[in-house]
Amino acid sequence: ECGGFRARRRAMAAAMTTQKTRVCYFYDALMGTYYYGPDHPMKPHRLRMTHSLLSSYGLYKKMQVYRPHPAHYQEITQFHAEDYTDFLRRISPDNEKDYQLQLQKFNLGLYTDCPIFPGLYNFCQLYTGASIDGACKLNTGQVDIAINWSGGLHHAKKSEASGFCYINDIVLAILELLKYHARVLYIDIDIHHGDGVEEAFYTTDRVMTVSFHKYGDFFPGSGAVGDIGDQKGKHYSVNFPLEDGIDDKGYLSVFKPVIAKVMEMYQPGAIVLQCGADSLTGDRLGCFNVTLRGHGECVDYVKSFNVPLLVLGGGGYNIRNVSRCWTYETSVVLDQEVSDFIPYNEFFHYYGPDFKLHLQETDMENRNTRDQLEKSKQKVFENLSYLDHAPSVQMHRVPPDYFIESDAEKEAGDDEPDIRFVKDEKRVQHDAEFYDGDKDQDSSSAYSHSQSENDNSKIDAEQTPDTAIDHTTAAATATAAKKRRGSGVSSKGRTSASDTEGSQSPISAGGGSTFPGSGVNVPSIPTPATPESDSNATANSFRHAGDNSSSNNEEDADAEAEAMDVEKS
Repeated sequence: ECGGFRARRRAMAAAMTTQKTRVCYFYDALMGTYYYGPDHPMKPHRLRMTHSLLSSYGLYKKMQVYRPHPAHYQEITQFHAEDYTDFLRRISPDNEKDYQLQLQKFNLGLYTDCPIFPGLYNFCQLYTGASIDGACKLNTGQVDIAINWSGGLHHAKKSEASGFCYINDIVLAILELLKYHARVLYIDIDIHHGDGVEEAFYTTDRVMTVSFHKYGDFFPGSGAVGDIGDQKGKHYSVNFPLEDGIDDKGYLSVFKPVIAKVMEMYQPGAIVLQCGADSLTGDRLGCFNVTLRGHGECVDYVKSFNVPLLVLGGGGYNIRNVSRCWTYETSVVLDQEVSDFIPYNEFFHYYGPDFKLHLQETDMENRNTRDQLEKSKQKVFENLSYLDHAPSVQMHRVPPDYFIESDAEKEAGDDEPDIRFVKDEKRVQHDAEFYDGDKDQDSSSAYSHSQSENDNSKIDAEQTPDTAIDHTTAAATATAAKKRRGSGVSSKGRTSASDTEGSQSPISAGGGSTFPGSGVNVPSIPTPATPESDSNATANSFRHAGDNSSSNNEEDADAEAEAMDVEKS
């Protein structure tokens, strides 16, 4: 099995020489600083370990690295209820005692698995913004695969926290993908059933959810093979229940045929893959016997379909194995071979005593018999046989991409009313950091000095990657804005009744539909966010404060000169 895996990896790598896969990766150093509490199994610190490990392997040099924007209130409330979102913004450990009724209503607090900790809402904003940014990158065709290991919190409901999850970034990312893609496939290889995502899209055929999970006396208790969706979404929910101890061979024997059949029948325009690492062997809460190679083989198989792919994290409560898993799967996405010997990094001592990357299967009992797996597989195939091939989608007006304007952008927008500013994205690493050659460390200071001058002249002559990306994106959004003027969308993104009358709306396979009973609504024209409507929008003004500093200094100098002239006169 491993030999066949390596052979296919080499064949795929050779095929990719003509067209390299474009991958982007989202990370913010703040993600790993949040803390659920001393006795809680969820440790965001695993994100810092993952980033440190994949950086020590040099994988960051092979992909575009971005710092995500914090998701704004208007983006979050595209799925979550406003009263629930407002509560998350207000609650803190200091005022927790004042909101006992709301804590019980929204399933948060001391006696639940979703505690209140400092910076809770900011934490949710970061991991959610990263997933939305990844979906936007895929929508605009800038990348083929987007990675956000901080995302994948699949249990959160519309008005309720659940299973360590507060905001369901997966649902929000899928809603973003639906603006450009007629059908989106969600695949979940976490050991827990992806109930929050399934519930959100249970009555629509625009999204198919496929989950491989432990079923029975196990959280959340849902995900039977007979749970297939309802109304228009009947047969568009696929659940494959598993028992304790399943190993790589058993897992892949059902994963690959099911996904192959789903891809044949559904033909999605984009895929969201949740890679929860609690399905690995040795997890604190899990009970499977899957290794990194088996888990990574699932990622590699989904990648092989060459469909725009959003890769997310999820569960995982042995932080050493989580960082191992997501680092290895990053290498799988990049088609880069990595050593089994972990290189030195900030958290090197965590990986002792063997300091190896890969895990070995244990001797735990496998309660999944071959007949049982085959029976469940045939039941899934039977449910899929009722599907129409690639269901058609009624054309709707495309909802605009969300953006937050700062005061500086508003002033600039007055001169060019057709230009709409997109979300501010920043590279974490400059392109110079990606250089890996014989002259990585210059031997002479003279050479270094001349080289730095050449680099500076190049930067002056040619725009930096970030600036080039921003201008390219702004040009694209300007073109899109001009197209939208026929539909009555103004430069601020709002629509008036007078503007809409007699106009022809652009059509697309995007949103505009409501999914009854699911609580998910893809609005025809979402109301754009404004800085006043979100407390965190003040960060945008700080980002643009530097743009106005030079003009402020010039104004001060003019004022002083004018005062001196008055004194002389």
